[in-house]
Amino acid sequence: MKRILCLLLCGLLLTGCVTEQGEYIPTGDALLQEGEEITPTEAPVADQFLVLSYYPAASLNPYTCNNYLNRVLFSLVYQGLFAVSADYQTVPILCSQLKVSPDMRTYTCYLANATFSDGSKVTAADVVASYEAAREKAVYKGRFSHLTEVTVSEDGGVRFSLDTAHENFAILLDVPIVKAEDVELDRPTGSGPYFYEENAAGLRLRRRETWWCNATLPVRASSIPLTQVNSVLETRDAFEFSDVGLACADPCSDSFVEYRCDYELWNCENGTFLYLGCNMESKVFSNATIRSALTYAIDRQSLADTYYRGFALPASLPASPASPYYSPQLAARYTFDQAKFAQAISASGYIGMEIEFLVNADDTMRVRVARQIAQILTDSGLKVTMKEFSNRQYQENLLYGTYDLYLGQTRLSPNMDLSHFFRYYGNLRHGGMTDSAFYALCQQALANSGNYYNLHETVMDDGRLVPILFHNYSIHATRGLLPGLTPARDNVFYYDLGTTVQDILVEEQGGTQE
Repeated sequence: MKRILCLLLCGLLLTGCVTEQGEYIPTGDALLQEGEEITPTEAPVADQFLVLSYYPAASLNPYTCNNYLNRVLFSLVYQGLFAVSADYQTVPILCSQLKVSPDMRTYTCYLANATFSDGSKVTAADVVASYEAAREKAVYKGRFSHLTEVTVSEDGGVRFSLDTAHENFAILLDVPIVKAEDVELDRPTGSGPYFYEENAAGLRLRRRETWWCNATLPVRASSIPLTQVNSVLETRDAFEFSDVGLACADPCSDSFVEYRCDYELWNCENGTFLYLGCNMESKVFSNATIRSALTYAIDRQSLADTYYRGFALPASLPASPASPYYSPQLAARYTFDQAKFAQAISASGYIGMEIEFLVNADDTMRVRVARQIAQILTDSGLKVTMKEFSNRQYQENLLYGTYDLYLGQTRLSPNMDLSHFFRYYGNLRHGGMTDSAFYALCQQALANSGNYYNLHETVMDDGRLVPILFHNYSIHATRGLLPGLTPARDNVFYYDLGTTVQDILVEEQGGTQE
């Protein structure tokens, strides 16, 4: 049992572009070649005592589970064709060779000689079935709006066909791969270093004695018992008062409870994007000058520090500051300067104009943030009426456009694609945000990452979408238990195999990769 020390923890070990939590040291050839024998990974020098917790009421299926605590387990049980590092680099895992067509609309992945935990080989049919399942579920569905088809190619690879050019489509292929016949099961079979095992003592993760690849893992336990919890309070208490060695929490949620014992802490970005959206038919925000000045009214750093306990990354551009698509130089042009917004209100003759500010009242964190923003807008010369509605009413108001400004939240895909805001029938196009020119810029950014600068500059100068920040999760671990932990987005126990995308690119017929 942990001893409560009641210490005030200071200094966050940030993942992403802020700090690195260690350095990967390759252990040799990571990928097996066709026909090569699968050999066991080296036995750990010493076993490790590690207990994790999970919600039994929530699914353990990676395509339907949206419970962040349960998803901690997935990075030990499942693998994707690729993984995404904390700084948004694309890292090959199950994909040993990659072909990209010259027009960047076809990606063909060839599999490593990998096996599932039951000893069966990971096949292209398993990958296709996994992606077909993922595309139908809310957890992954939004990222694949440009994916038209997933098939097995004539030469045995997995072919992804797109409706637009995409320079780094591989960054979206971190979806867990399971056996084809298991896609609907609560605990499908995976190819990772651990597998689910249930006995009289309960559910646990068992280390595979023969694992298909040789990688340095952040854990070395031969068996990881899983403790059942049913609330964030039970999760915290299981960590503080029992043997649970790691807990994932959401400091940005209403239900968060403080951790009071001694622990190591990681700040793990999760892609949740908080932003303001303008109604383009608003009597105030139809004015382009007012919209483009709105960004200066937002004190992002203060909001992150005051309401999100430091577990957020202030963002002056519509991309995570941890991603390579974020330009600090461009972002510096749009930082907090309330006087600029007040001057725009005065110069436009809008002093005293009334606006309705819509927010989801079921999220009290968002309500507090919205009220703080409303106060700044009021101090700048507008008269703000808050519309704090339950989720159902909030969604109805978004649909019918009965507001001037709203505080929105969504989870952006790892490539920071903004298409759903601006494309026709996009699910984030509220308030008349749809615009063919903006959508074209989104497509150009996907085709060439250098165009993200142009997209972000245009979005910020227009002002219909005003970024605020990106949420983080907190990862708490018993001090000294996991010295090699380098949590990444949706991948707490992140590891790589010592290869890069450039290492596995092969020439596509009719063109070469550079």
